Amino acid sequence: MSSLEDGKIGEQKYTPPKIANPAPLGLCGFALTTFVLSIHNAGSPNVQSADIVTGLAFFYGGLAQLLAGMWEFKTGNTFGATAFSSYGAFWLSFGAILTIKPAGPVDPIASAHAVGIFLLGWTIFTFILFLATFRSSVGIMSLFFFLTMTFLLLTLGKFFQLDQTPVNGITKAGGVFGVITALIAWYNALAGLLTPETSYFTLPTISLNRKNN
Repeated sequence: MSSLEDGKIGEQKYTPPKIANPAPLGLCGFALTTFVLSIHNAGSPNVQSADIVTGLAFFYGGLAQLLAGMWEFKTGNTFGATAFSSYGAFWLSFGAILTIKPAGPVDPIASAHAVGIFLLGWTIFTFILFLATFRSSVGIMSLFFFLTMTFLLLTLGKFFQLDQTPVNGITKAGGVFGVITALIAWYNALAGLLTPETSYFTLPTISLNRKNN
């Protein structure tokens, strides 16, 4: 006769459901949204307004990445949960900045400096995450190095904005680094998708953890 105390009902054992790898979703949401905004920041003549990224910021870079972070909590991945949840929140908040317009006139330089403070906080946070990648993989470590540089350059670009022109040389450099960051994120996402069950080949990310070498 079975007991409820031993976790059994009748003679059946409970098998927890398998959780799929949420990292490729989070990385793809991050990469695509970062890529589109970075094309604008790099000074592309075909993308004059940052408003083009608003929808992506709310739904793909924001909501989808936030959900990926929640699923990372379920898998027990503290770093992934922190990173995806935080950058999902970043994109949601950035989308709100683009959407909510002040009622009265705004000094464009003061507004740029305010965004610079916002980006400075994310620069510091990203650098903290970068420090936590030294035993992960070359792919992930490279991603957070370039992301840190992207945020740093965009922050400086806002602080050194002296007129109504939103894109200066420093911001353009940040856009270039952002495009590189997005490509690295896509590479890591593809590496996570190309498993022996789904592909005839895989992509290396080069583990930095000696225990796995």
